[in-house]
Amino acid sequence: MHAPRTDQDPAQGRDADAGQQPDFLIVGGGTAGAVLAARLSESGRHSVMLVEAGVDTPPESTPADIQDTFPSSTLNPAYFWPGLEATIVAGERPRPFPQARIMGGGSSIMGMFALRGLPSDFSRWVAAGASGWSWEEAVRLYRKIENDPSRAGGQTGTSPIRRMPADEWPPFVSAMKEAARAQGFAYIHDINETPGDGFFAMPSSRNANVRSTSAGCYLTDEVRNRKNLTIVAQTQVTRLVFDGRKVAGVDYVRDGGAGRILARRVIVSAGAIHSPALLLRSGVGPAAEIAEAGIAPLIERSGVGRNLQNHSYLFFALTLPRGKRLASHLRRFVVAGLRASSKAPDCPAGDLLLFTLGRVSPRGFGTDVAMVGSALYSPFSKGFVTLAGNDPLASPRVDFRMLDDPRDAPRVVKGARLAEELLRHAGVAACYSEAFLLPAGMAVNQFNRPGLAGTALAAGASIALNAPGPVRRFAVRRAFGTGRPLSERHGSTGITDRELLAAIAPMGHPVGTCAMGSHSDEKAVVDAGYRVIGLENLYVVDASVMPVIPSANTNLPTLMVAEHAAEKVLQSVH
Repeated sequence: MHAPRTDQDPAQGRDADAGQQPDFLIVGGGTAGAVLAARLSESGRHSVMLVEAGVDTPPESTPADIQDTFPSSTLNPAYFWPGLEATIVAGERPRPFPQARIMGGGSSIMGMFALRGLPSDFSRWVAAGASGWSWEEAVRLYRKIENDPSRAGGQTGTSPIRRMPADEWPPFVSAMKEAARAQGFAYIHDINETPGDGFFAMPSSRNANVRSTSAGCYLTDEVRNRKNLTIVAQTQVTRLVFDGRKVAGVDYVRDGGAGRILARRVIVSAGAIHSPALLLRSGVGPAAEIAEAGIAPLIERSGVGRNLQNHSYLFFALTLPRGKRLASHLRRFVVAGLRASSKAPDCPAGDLLLFTLGRVSPRGFGTDVAMVGSALYSPFSKGFVTLAGNDPLASPRVDFRMLDDPRDAPRVVKGARLAEELLRHAGVAACYSEAFLLPAGMAVNQFNRPGLAGTALAAGASIALNAPGPVRRFAVRRAFGTGRPLSERHGSTGITDRELLAAIAPMGHPVGTCAMGSHSDEKAVVDAGYRVIGLENLYVVDASVMPVIPSANTNLPTLMVAEHAAEKVLQSVH
């Protein structure tokens, strides 16, 4: 039996002996990297090494908070890059921005929404220069991934997907379904097979009891025991090594020491923040910017780190009376969603998404509060990733510049106003006590604290949320930092457009910073075969290659891109 070598010097024996260089060295064991490691080693013809900066999560020792079907793992700081920040709107100060540093990457810490996106997403990819894409091609790949028993013949894929049955929904979600129907939104049984506007049970990356991660679904015991696959964790790649214009390997740090791994081909799969940062640190990108950071430019690719896109969202929190809550034994998060079209000029259909969360904490008070999110899912604003200097361990600078494009802010407001309308519907309003607009960035982790402090907070929250109205409202104001509710049983208070726009935060869905395009496009970073343009044997495969952000949470599209890339890469070496 071949045990994955996760505790040895990854460069041992490889610098001196070219015969032992892996055919493929994958930098990053995240959503895409785990897929690539499994697919590229599948035939046994190619030696593959997977290098991950975070800890490994083998099947027999995957932490319970990662397996949890409530996203408890998003509360664990050990699974994230430390010190990473991002500027959300131009002129604001940077805020912490969580990005996974763990085997499985974002799939191990995300909220588990499993959406494919829309046919128009892939038309926009083609229009941006990413040839060979179509909705039909994407669906072929999605069906290869999805194990969805609600669909005829849908249990053959790699990754389990489930939906919460309607009889388990908390009452406010059932009422929102009826409120949406009253506004003309049909109920869609399978939003992935029938994309369009409507209300739907949210497909979730899980089975009944366990989260679906790329690490768990692709790096199985059988895969890990392949003699041609080596997995190396807790090893951070700092720079790509080149022989002229041909990639020759990578430099890395591990346990305070440095080393080098030589390889025949390198695939960068570090995500839309760290993939462009690695290219920039290696001299690949805008030459003037690289030189200013104190790094010798290797090749001019002006698009590296540019074209950064993300979804913005805001939350309304609902305090729920007893009898109106998700059943306390259910370890669930997202319940249902509503896809809608802003119908704004020059904007694609299905550009807005509302979603309902039935639990905000794994602790006892978690079902006392619910949330309704409103998100812009086809933004036009673009930002960038740049280096803070030549320190290979320093976090890159991330600037989303959300709302820069004048088409975005009005649609953010329109989505929030739709959420307000549904929340004020009589049937929905009868299911909650108060609805509050949450401050920017007030997500699941704000409701939770570790250790004894967290236990005390949970106990206090449970008491406050079940207290009489005046006490509960006072506690909510103190906890959420908001002075007045959107709506109460006995009336409502208006929220201004400015307040709505001030409440947005970025999702964990960065894409586009190593965009796919044609060789003639100076802003393109990779071609249709995922090869970095102008260099040999170097690929990028992750969400960074998406030229336009999909109208979906990015985990399932990233799995799809990785499956596509594995096919393309193998074709190119045969």
